[in-house]
Amino acid sequence: MGRESQLIIVRGGGDIATGTIHRLHRCGYPVIVLETASPSAIRRRVAFCEAVYDGVSEIEGVRCRRASDYLEAQEILSQGDVPILVDGDCQILEEVRPWALVDAILAKRNLGTTRAMADKTIGLGPGFTAGEDVDLVIETMRGHNLGRVIESGSAQPNTGTPGLIAGYGKERVIHSPAAGIFRRYAEIGDLVEKEQVIAAVETEQANVEVRASLTGLLRGIIRDQYPVTKGFKIADIDPRESEYKNCFTISDKARCIGGSVLEALLYLEQKQGY
Repeated sequence: MGRESQLIIVRGGGDIATGTIHRLHRCGYPVIVLETASPSAIRRRVAFCEAVYDGVSEIEGVRCRRASDYLEAQEILSQGDVPILVDGDCQILEEVRPWALVDAILAKRNLGTTRAMADKTIGLGPGFTAGEDVDLVIETMRGHNLGRVIESGSAQPNTGTPGLIAGYGKERVIHSPAAGIFRRYAEIGDLVEKEQVIAAVETEQANVEVRASLTGLLRGIIRDQYPVTKGFKIADIDPRESEYKNCFTISDKARCIGGSVLEALLYLEQKQGY
């Protein structure tokens, strides 16, 4: 079976999913991405899901374009790009059975993926059990096991604590102080100072300021005018001021996971014989 006939559907187009989509596309697989109508990526400059809003998202030489239906998605594939569909419920499966399906939503729980959806199914992170709801699971927690292909059991449970960067963990992630409409004052790549006002949340009563939690590069910030709830993740700061280019390139974690998905697919292909 040639690569061109091995259609892979990837659920989710956030920054971690983008590492997988980018790698599979470069390896010659036709990939269709499924997203919700209002994705909430923080690292928007390296997330293909931004094409849902802008029509196109280009990351490290790979272009993702929004399609209105499966027919248009096929046309986009024929032109060498990656199509993305607003299809959170996988309605596309009524029209085509993919060679493989990868759940890269990273919701920390399974949002409906089953082994019946494709002959090869892979789930990223906690919420899946290899051999039950998917064939294989990929470990997404930073550490010794990051990227490990799991054949039986589940990935490590979500700790709720971001991985350390230059000694900072939870301090580098900013959450919304209130429910309302998000207003951005800073851009991805900006050098911000601790306590600097980088955004606000418009509520019915007032504008609630959002301040930088530490000094560093604004690696990610949610889309302007996005409706947020209190506690919603809205920004990410990298304390390493020298790492500007990292704001616009696929992360080491996303690349590692993408490589593991490729390994998992090749393993299943060899095991199943097709």
